[in-house]
Amino acid sequence: MKTLRAIERYKLFIKIGLVPLASFFLLIAGWGYWARTFSQQPAQQSREERFRAQSKAAEDKGLAEAYKGITTDGNLIPGLFPVRSTGVSTEPVRKAADAFLAVLTAEQRAKTLFDVNDSEWRKWMNQHFYIRQGMGFKDMTETQRAAALGLLRAGLSAKGLKLTQDIMKLNHTLGELTNNNFEEYGEGRYYITVMGKPSAKEPWGWQLDGHHCIVNYFVLGDQVVMSPAFFGSEPVIAHAGKYKGTMVLQDEQAKGLAMINALTEAQRKKAILSVSKTGNNNLGEAFKDNFLLDYTGIRASELTAKQKEQLLALVGEYVGNMDDGHAKVKMSEVKKHLDNTWFAWIGGTESKSVFYYRIHSPVILVEFDHQSPAGLRNLPGATRAPNPEHIHTVVRTPNGNDYGKDLLRQHYQQHPH
Repeated sequence: MKTLRAIERYKLFIKIGLVPLASFFLLIAGWGYWARTFSQQPAQQSREERFRAQSKAAEDKGLAEAYKGITTDGNLIPGLFPVRSTGVSTEPVRKAADAFLAVLTAEQRAKTLFDVNDSEWRKWMNQHFYIRQGMGFKDMTETQRAAALGLLRAGLSAKGLKLTQDIMKLNHTLGELTNNNFEEYGEGRYYITVMGKPSAKEPWGWQLDGHHCIVNYFVLGDQVVMSPAFFGSEPVIAHAGKYKGTMVLQDEQAKGLAMINALTEAQRKKAILSVSKTGNNNLGEAFKDNFLLDYTGIRASELTAKQKEQLLALVGEYVGNMDDGHAKVKMSEVKKHLDNTWFAWIGGTESKSVFYYRIHSPVILVEFDHQSPAGLRNLPGATRAPNPEHIHTVVRTPNGNDYGKDLLRQHYQQHPH
């Protein structure tokens, strides 16, 4: 607009015979236009370059060690995850994966498909800036998007699918709350990759990767491993905007609080590691595949029968995000190790408290954490303290079977490739 006004002045000065002054105004107008153009372009480039550099740095550091798995002391417990038949079919998810791949172009399939043992499994990250692989929902046609949702529907329970879609919606809400920043946030910024060829016998799997929502879904025969799985949001409730009323992770929050308050005073003294929570406490997030975590808190063997059932129900909130049949298989595995399952707590125990809790056994690690503001940290009145509007949850399989790695190892031993 300023450039157009300058051109009008230029024409006026020409008309009245002031040619030198006209040329001067045109030169200034042109310089202003190109200065604005080039000042905007490097800013866009620098953000993309910065995101790529941050992503590469995280990958280089996180993948420096070969995968081993989460352990208590650096030693894997053998024999926890035998290759066996579960009696629960994986045909629906295989067919859904084939249907998704079938509607992609050859070029799209090439960037979506990876080897079943590719390090791409380990390349996931909660942060919004992470440069992801595969096909993004925002880049899909309606047909492709429907097929992608079909894959999620086949692998997840109705509860898990709703949670996933609601997190995507709340990522749109986050965009609204940050001056409509849909360059970094939005419900379409979630990517699917497929590892290996979908098969009834050979190992394969898929990954959903995006801000606050990551699902790793490994398949071998009729066995499924759905970990690491990350579900979170900021905010966790949409108080206004396109998806007003959408909320997530409220049951996980309420049932965790009910669990700590179901303990006796003596039990709480063992379970509560600290009553002070001033920062983020989650341990098993992105690129933390090999960390050491000893058992701490209160052991389930010290709980009453009713308290044990309550603890199992809390675990079920997380395991229940996978398809119903395989969730039952996983819960039976959790129950076998119930007496060697530990519950730990950090933070307050009142209804408005901020807190962290974890459930840890040889076969599962669950974490829930009220986090400090991130995307909303610059809003008026925001503090750096953790709050209930920013939640992270993580589910891991310790002792070497995240991403189904131990099953894959055994498969290669039995069937050399």
